[in-house]
Amino acid sequence: MLVLKLTDILEICVRLFYLFISLFRLPYGHFFSPKIMNCHILRHLENRNEVHREAINVCKDILQQKDVDWEPVLRNDLSEPISNVDLVVTVGGDGTLLRASHFLDESIPVLGVNSDPTQVDEVEEFSNEFDASRSTGHLCAATVNNFEQVLDSILSGEAVPSKLSRISLSVNSELLTKYPLNDVLIAHPCPASVSRFSFKIRNEQSCSPLLNCRSSGLRISTAAGSTAAMLSAGGFPMPILSRKLQYMVREPIAPGKLSSFMHETILPDQSIEMAWLCNEGVIYIDGSHICHPIEYGDIVEISSKAPSLRVFLPHLMMHTVRAGETGETSEHQTYPKL
Repeated sequence: MLVLKLTDILEICVRLFYLFISLFRLPYGHFFSPKIMNCHILRHLENRNEVHREAINVCKDILQQKDVDWEPVLRNDLSEPISNVDLVVTVGGDGTLLRASHFLDESIPVLGVNSDPTQVDEVEEFSNEFDASRSTGHLCAATVNNFEQVLDSILSGEAVPSKLSRISLSVNSELLTKYPLNDVLIAHPCPASVSRFSFKIRNEQSCSPLLNCRSSGLRISTAAGSTAAMLSAGGFPMPILSRKLQYMVREPIAPGKLSSFMHETILPDQSIEMAWLCNEGVIYIDGSHICHPIEYGDIVEISSKAPSLRVFLPHLMMHTVRAGETGETSEHQTYPKL
């Protein structure tokens, strides 16, 4: 029997709303700007809360109509690897899917439902007052409008998930248990401090020159994460199914002749071997929520040899379709209406 687990991020939106309200309890002069006091912002946050709640309820109602067993799980309640299920459904945005991915191996696919997509007209209307962006949902294949359609295609076996590369990390030859789906930042915990490290790129046959760096840290992204912080920092988008990694030394100090090595790609058979040369440092995994401390002399190895993650993607929903009466099958891309 198929078992589904539903993950939501309702509590995050609610906490954000309560945090915003708490600003008004501060003494006069703290955060009391016209933009903060703008009632449009409050209405926007209230609406986001309502939309999230409604999206969760809609998904639950649809699941109850299907011949499947499922269980709702709050994202902050995840603490152990997810097992003994056939599909994980995340309701929220890319952050919810990223959170779930840290508890998934390559045997269980995940479907992301963007519960609150950004409305272009709304962003334009309030562009002079505040940022009215909602959820991007780059990795989410469904919204509440087409969730049942996408779910049915998965349950019938028509839709096939794509395999996304993740990052393998080891510190002093000890493998970390979390596999980043988007990116990794290795840096000093104080953003104003210089990060000192050296690294080289190697495979079984060869090794690059040793690069000694003073910078703001080293960022490494997967293909899926190349359109996030890496792109914002001046990187380039990669084909989402690529197994290459992209790395960038952030704000290098006087790179000189080695400047061409400050931003490059890593092939699937290559790895980065990095020596950390500061008293303290942090490995940030998919943002700031998962951190691993490092210290002077630690050796960090980074590669794409991690187990892949099976994700139903909005722009790569692969369907198997019978070709005429020959019984042969072919694959083509479809684009669910969001």
